[in-house]
Amino acid sequence: MTDIQELLLSRIRDVADYPEPGVVFKDITPLLADPEAFGALTDALAVIAKDTGATKVVGLEARGFILGAPVAVRAGLGFIPVRKAGKLPGATLGQAYDLEYGSAEIEIHAEDLGPDDRVLVVDDVLATGGTAQASLQLIRRAGARTAGVAVLMELGFLDGRARLEPELDGAPLHALLTVG
Repeated sequence: MTDIQELLLSRIRDVADYPEPGVVFKDITPLLADPEAFGALTDALAVIAKDTGATKVVGLEARGFILGAPVAVRAGLGFIPVRKAGKLPGATLGQAYDLEYGSAEIEIHAEDLGPDDRVLVVDDVLATGGTAQASLQLIRRAGARTAGVAVLMELGFLDGRARLEPELDGAPLHALLTVG
């Protein structure tokens, strides 16, 4: 394990039985509260953004906003929020996706991405991959190309990586930490 991985792991708190019994929630708020750890995370993700040739960073609501915006600034790139449906004013592009019990929809402003953009998707956790998959489909529908996906932590036992690989079209999936 690298020094940065040890630092990041030491600042992630396990919360048992949240949000429901049997689930161990990975709480990143202690990491965000530590300027050394948050800075190291931002730097590591900014390097990935630069290495992938990204021109924009997309952050997934809500913790992807917290991570993606400083990454975009550090890497000298634009930041595009991917919001839940109905949260953005003006013309939007939407992408529906299935959840375990129902469905949801995410949106971006219609004019935020175009054919010259290479987009890095940033989020805190890759779990089942549903939201990330929908964001990749939305990026493609906007006419942009995927530069990759970068997450703080991948929950390997939920197999989200397998769900995303067909949508990545060969672009990399980076997880700074993998659990399970």
